[in-house]
This record gives sequence, structure tokens and C-alpha cells, in this order.
Amino acid sequence: MPDERASHTAVLVCQGRAAANERVAPGRFADPTALTLLRDDERELVRRVREGAPPAGWRPRIEYEMVRGSAEVLVPRTIAIDDAVREGPRAQVVILGAGLDGRAWRMTELHDSETYEVDQPASQRDKRERAVALGDRQPHFVPVEFGRDDLAATLESAGHRADLPTTWIWEGVVPYLTPDEVRGTLDEVAARSAPGSRLIVNYQEASPGMNAGLAVIRAFTLVFRRASPWRNEPWRSTWTPEQMRDLLTGRGFRVVRDDDLLTLAAALPMKLGQRGSLRNSRVAVADRD
Repeated sequence: MPDERASHTAVLVCQGRAAANERVAPGRFADPTALTLLRDDERELVRRVREGAPPAGWRPRIEYEMVRGSAEVLVPRTIAIDDAVREGPRAQVVILGAGLDGRAWRMTELHDSETYEVDQPASQRDKRERAVALGDRQPHFVPVEFGRDDLAATLESAGHRADLPTTWIWEGVVPYLTPDEVRGTLDEVAARSAPGSRLIVNYQEASPGMNAGLAVIRAFTLVFRRASPWRNEPWRSTWTPEQMRDLLTGRGFRVVRDDDLLTLAAALPMKLGQRGSLRNSRVAVADRD
């Protein structure tokens, strides 16, 4: 992703969380920070989704369905990661590819933590502007371009301590990195993970639906004579659970669980409308002994 371009996917994810807030899996999912992090025009689409009022026209309807579907997928993913964070060490928490994540504000368990948000520079500048509305409690912002910048050295400069256990959150990022970028990032994470650290990884398995998604992007471009807003953030890697386990164990982490989102969603009070997307997205939790 070019440095000068903030992530559109980060906005879509935030819209999905705002649409789901206390509405999907009520009692288990809430994210009041999401709407605050959105701009006025981005909130209008959230309002429509929450009211179940799809707009007229193909292009507005596609954007509506993207947010509606995103809301369903994000709920089990967020709950699983939040639960894993609560169970892990919290003196230091690093969010890799933070986007418009609101955990540093909404999770009371992190209010006494040293929280570091790592993201590419343009997205982070955008986030910092939006986060002013959330108040004075701010994480350490660490600008890093994955696959190019030295993550370990930049974190050290920001105050992160490699001799203390860290909980790492890597959500919604791995598919957008090449296999070599994933391996390189894991090497740097491992180098700064003291015994007792926890790594939470959200990743994607390959599926026939991936080709359908690429076709949708091409159709969007042809029908509306404009580039798809997601064209600059294509998926670059998928992993089987066995491959992810090998990646993690090879770097000193012990996988304690690895679940697909469909299994996680089935245990929640929510409808399962996005079964394909839920089935192929996974959350692995790994500890360093």
C-alpha cells in the first residue's frame, strides 16, 4: 500500500464494527468507539445498515452490502481476539496494522497497559486525526511499513521492552502481506517476545470464493468506470492451519488454539449469514513459554 494512501479497508472494518455495535451478538459484542472514529459521510452508510434500509442504485447497494457483511464477520473475530487478550499478559500490548482499532480506548483491561499501535504512515496519520475525538488516553503510535521498515528497531525506539512479556494482536493484516513479509514480520515479533508473551493472529485460508471476489472487483471497475476502492489492498497470502502452526512453532510459539470464525460464531447469539467468509477466516492464539 503506498505511503500516501490511507487504508480504505480500515474504514470498512470500522463501519462494520459500528454497524454491529450492540446489535449483532448483543451482550457479547459492543464497540462504541467505532462510530466516533468515522467521519460524517462514513456514518451515513452505518445508519442505513443498522436500520436495514438498503439504498437504491447498484454502487450504493454494493457498498451497503460490504458493510452489512463485514459486521457479521467482525463480531466473532473481535470477540475471540478480545477474550485472548484478556487471558494473556497485558503490561505491553502491540497491535500490528492497527487501522481504526479502538481497543486502546474501549477495553478497560488495557487502560493500565503500554499499548503500541503499528501501522503504515498514511493510515496512522489518518487514525491520529480521528482519534482526537476519543480523548486524551492515546496509545504509542509506531509508523512502520511492513516488509520494508525495521519493526523491531522502531518498536524499541518507541519504548517497547523485549525483556517483558507482550501480547501481540495481528488482526486483518496477514492476507494483505506476501508470504515473505509474513515470515519476516514473525521473525521480528519473535525477536521481541519474552517468555510469557502471547501472539494472536487472524489469517485467511484459500477458498473458491477468492476468485469470485476478484471478479466482483473487475465488474465494479467495468460497470462504474472507476477503480474499485479495494484495488490497492489485494490479498497476497493465504495459509492452512498446518502452515500457520509451522510458522509459529518454528519461531518459539506454542499454538494453544486455532478456530475458524464459523465455529466461533456458532457459539454466539447471532445469525450465520456469511458462512463462507466465516469458514475461511481463522484466529490462532500462540504462547511463548
